[in-house]
Amino acid sequence: MKNVAVIGYGVVGSGTVELFEKNRESINQKVGRDCDIKYIVDLRDFPGDPFEDRMVKDFNVVLEDSEIEVVAEVIGGIEPAFTFTKKALESGKSVVTSNKALVAAKGAELLKIAHEHNVNYLFEASVGGGIPIIRPINKCLAGNTIEQISGILNGTTNFILTKMIREQMDFDAALKMAQELGYAEADPTADVEGEDACRKICILGSLAYGKHIYPEDVHCSGITRITLDDVAYAENAGYAIKLIGSVKAVEDGKVTAIVCPRLVSKSNLLATVDGVYNAISVTGDGVGDVLFYGQGAGKLPTASAVVGDIIDCLKHPDRSIMISWEDNTDKSYVVKYKTVENAMYVRIQADNADQLKPAISEMFGKLTYIERAGRPDNELAFITPTMVENVIDEKLAELSHSAEIKSKIRLL
Repeated sequence: MKNVAVIGYGVVGSGTVELFEKNRESINQKVGRDCDIKYIVDLRDFPGDPFEDRMVKDFNVVLEDSEIEVVAEVIGGIEPAFTFTKKALESGKSVVTSNKALVAAKGAELLKIAHEHNVNYLFEASVGGGIPIIRPINKCLAGNTIEQISGILNGTTNFILTKMIREQMDFDAALKMAQELGYAEADPTADVEGEDACRKICILGSLAYGKHIYPEDVHCSGITRITLDDVAYAENAGYAIKLIGSVKAVEDGKVTAIVCPRLVSKSNLLATVDGVYNAISVTGDGVGDVLFYGQGAGKLPTASAVVGDIIDCLKHPDRSIMISWEDNTDKSYVVKYKTVENAMYVRIQADNADQLKPAISEMFGKLTYIERAGRPDNELAFITPTMVENVIDEKLAELSHSAEIKSKIRLL
């Protein structure tokens, strides 16, 4: 029975078809019946492709075919993916996706539609590529109250930072290498400015805490301002700089959520994650700390998660697997990041930098000065005590009258 359709035949779509066909015999055994891909929907032509006979350009062909049980949406973006997904769910077809932008923006709405029509909307591939994380949070860790989730959620930025740390390559050179190797797009904004990681932490936070966290409510900053000077200071103090997405429950049923560079202690396993790999740390009140690690992107790793969701849907026809969270219009649900306590790495420049130490110590109280090889006389770096970020900013504003604030990076 040909009961699966794939929408989009780009990198992930072609990987999904390739992996499904390669493992179709074992998939049929797992599902308990014959299954196959009937349609591949894409507006482009693929002459000579081994699956050319399954190509169609009109999504309505899928909608009108009662044999299709599962639609894999792997086109990305909000539209037309949202319209296709909504129509498929309303027509009684389950949908699986790798589309983090759509899940982050419309997840609550689409999950509600899926439940109303007794079908499934699954998105394991939307976070962490081939790393299992959605199912573990939703099932294996369901007996826990999730205290926090922190992770390296973007392989491109982690590759760039690894090159900066390991090979002393500056940001521009590392980005160029990432583009040449196919890890970064020609326009790398979504990666290097943290937008991609932001969508992923919103999905994880929504799942863990039961209310939709929208990307526009989450502060997001990227790695474009990280310099080799910052890398050297961090290294000397026992830290690695990583782009971290994090979400945490706080009092009054609210959460904190942020994506930003962090100084991560080398005693933390996240500091050891290099290259294009991702890692996600989850803390539960029962299980403690658990770490999920693996390839966070790529054709076959992401396809692996998509195919896994397809199998889950095929194994459970006419049954809605309970993944859900509430929609949320409360803009105060995500606490303003400036009101959260942090310790901060700060690098300043001033003609009389060392002479400013007594004044800085008086401002912040107990702090830690850090060094690097070849530190110029006009430069100073230190780590503040843990305090509300607004307070740190007020003190740095006062300090800016006598020094230039060159960098500030939060500690994890």
